[in-house]
Amino acid sequence: MRLQGGRTAELIGLLARLILGVVLVVAGGLKVTSPLVSARAVRAFQILPYDLAGYVGYALPVVEILVGLLLVVGLFTRLSAVVGGLLMLAFIIGISSAWIRGLSIDCGCFGGGGAVAAPQTKYVADLLRDAGLVACAVWLVARPRTAYSLDHRLFR
Repeated sequence: MRLQGGRTAELIGLLARLILGVVLVVAGGLKVTSPLVSARAVRAFQILPYDLAGYVGYALPVVEILVGLLLVVGLFTRLSAVVGGLLMLAFIIGISSAWIRGLSIDCGCFGGGGAVAAPQTKYVADLLRDAGLVACAVWLVARPRTAYSLDHRLFR
């Protein structure tokens, strides 16, 4: 017989998995058909060398979609949560860096990106969103066993 607390933790894990996974799939999906725009968004942060930022911009949507899909179906949950959490931490660092350096950019998290007028920046909202997604990832790293996951079915 399973304790009710264990089932509750598995359902919280399911919610965390779906939130982080769906956000990653949507973010990647909105960018994957516009690799040049994605590359421009990464370059706008002015952190990486120009060419490297372009390559990151091209690859990022594909990585987001793959990691997001693994989370949605619950396969390799801990590893997927680590990668998803590290992506969110990188985004937090990038957004914070842009804000501190006085850059006025749209993060490009859900497409678009690049320079915007100062009043159009949404740094606080972007940072709070990404912090919440890091919390989902941390939960999943600590408790990767979740309800309705392929991990649960394949690796009992």
